[in-house]
Amino acid sequence: MGKRGRASERKGIRNITGAVGASGASEAPGASGAKSAKVHPGVLGGAAAVVVCGVGIAAYSLIGGSSGDGEGTVDEKPVAAGPPTAAEVRATTRDFLAAWEKGDVKEAAALTDDSATAKTALTAYAKDSHLTEVKLTPGKRTGAKVPFSVASTVSYEGQSKPFAYESELTVVRRKHDGKTLVGWQPSVVHPDLKAGDRLVTGEAGDPPIKAVDRDGGELTKAKYPSLGTVLDSLREKFGDKAGGKAGVELRVVRKDSAKDAEKSATTKDDAKATPDKTLLTLSPGTPGTLKTTFDAKLQAAAEKETGKRKQASVVLVKPSTGEILAAANSNPGGFNTAFQGSLAPGSTMKVITSSLLLEKDLAGVDKKHPCPKYVTYGGWKFQNDDKFQIKDGTFRASFARSCNTAFISQAEKLQDDSLTKQAQEVFGLGRDNWSIGAPTFDGAIPVQSDAQMAASLIGQGGVRMNPLNMASVAATVKSGTFKQPYLVSPDVDKRTLATAPRKMSGATVSALRDLMHYTATSGTAMEPMSGLGADMGAKTGSAEVDGQKKPNGWFTAYRGDLAAGAVVQEGGHGGESAGPLVRAMFLAAK
Repeated sequence: MGKRGRASERKGIRNITGAVGASGASEAPGASGAKSAKVHPGVLGGAAAVVVCGVGIAAYSLIGGSSGDGEGTVDEKPVAAGPPTAAEVRATTRDFLAAWEKGDVKEAAALTDDSATAKTALTAYAKDSHLTEVKLTPGKRTGAKVPFSVASTVSYEGQSKPFAYESELTVVRRKHDGKTLVGWQPSVVHPDLKAGDRLVTGEAGDPPIKAVDRDGGELTKAKYPSLGTVLDSLREKFGDKAGGKAGVELRVVRKDSAKDAEKSATTKDDAKATPDKTLLTLSPGTPGTLKTTFDAKLQAAAEKETGKRKQASVVLVKPSTGEILAAANSNPGGFNTAFQGSLAPGSTMKVITSSLLLEKDLAGVDKKHPCPKYVTYGGWKFQNDDKFQIKDGTFRASFARSCNTAFISQAEKLQDDSLTKQAQEVFGLGRDNWSIGAPTFDGAIPVQSDAQMAASLIGQGGVRMNPLNMASVAATVKSGTFKQPYLVSPDVDKRTLATAPRKMSGATVSALRDLMHYTATSGTAMEPMSGLGADMGAKTGSAEVDGQKKPNGWFTAYRGDLAAGAVVQEGGHGGESAGPLVRAMFLAAK
């Protein structure tokens, strides 16, 4: 209740109480020259009720109630405030679900705090989903939240199947009149729905696919859970090119489907939207076979290894071609961090920064290079992990030890856009033009200045990457040139893969391989890369994140014709968290 409401309430009660005290059998003049108060019998009754019941209405405010001079009558109903009571939550839930169940869209929508949007969504539900015999059963309340189950039958052109799912609603209180309502969210209708999405039953817009790995083995969501959204995306993008015939399905149709976004895109990239999702198949149709670049053995290993860890993601690519061999996340049913994550990459970014310093002759593998405890730039004081320093050291030593100040010290000799151009023009990152066959985030290296530009050199600031991006970085070092990662051959749909505008010099490539190899044999990546042969290199990283007790651990590496990128969120040092994950993947490839 606001200050103004409380003041009005107090003022109204004082006036009424004063009137009662001043009255006898008849009106009397006020003391000390005060105005006489005219008391109406009806008001007296109301005043008595207010005084007696004041404690019981502590959670209410009196709207209006008195005139500007405090002599008005109190005749407005009290307005409830505060969280809905248990009884209100139960009653509101009961009424809403009952109206929805009997198909009264207008009544159900009126019981929400956004009746127009709710009416549109519930009308589409009734019209497009073809759900009949809908039964809604509330579960056990937790505060203002009430889970409920939906049991129904999907009926379409003579075909029918039972369909059941769980959802949830929250009861809220409307401020101006205190009425309790269902807080409207698209997920009330179905937990997979977002704003503008619909449940639709009909002929599937895209024929089903039978996705197979590079050797012809079938890839399914059941066997490889991390590929769930990827397989949905592949169907949406390539279903009509794989030779299949659409079936009849109940599915979530997104407001902006990947296919629609692709049509409006300025590039031939896969749309960045979430693909439509099949919830129930009434008739399966005929799938077309789509060959991917996945390696079933490596994919199985990736699923196993990320499953052992919390918030881990890993990607393996083939440097000589750009083919993606495996991709997995600890939470396979959640966000696809492996392809679409946007996280600060920490010191793994030093691979790109080193290429820049080498090309500009600001560093040489065995040249002397400063690595002090601290460096100040742009008003920020930067330091190394545990505040170490390397006295009279070389750039090789600074790279292998991951010395932050060795890179920050060169910031004053660079332009604000130097790192952005290097990442885009040499490593193919941050240009938003990859077309792998599924949605991706292609990295971001924004042009920044002062301290933020310096922070970008060590993978902080505004720099954002994911395991696919960092696997590509290691692959670029190994192959000597950027090759866009992909899941499906461009021959299938005649798309053009992204290319980088320029290549590194042979000397720069050789120096980077030398630095990464030394880090893998004598630096921070030594333990996870031990015993993996001579043709390999790696870089560790850890990225501080506000609100996290431990940084995100990163690792990027190559071994032979394999390159990997991995992150373990809140994993700490990359060599101890993401490094063992990459090692396990390299060993699985034997």
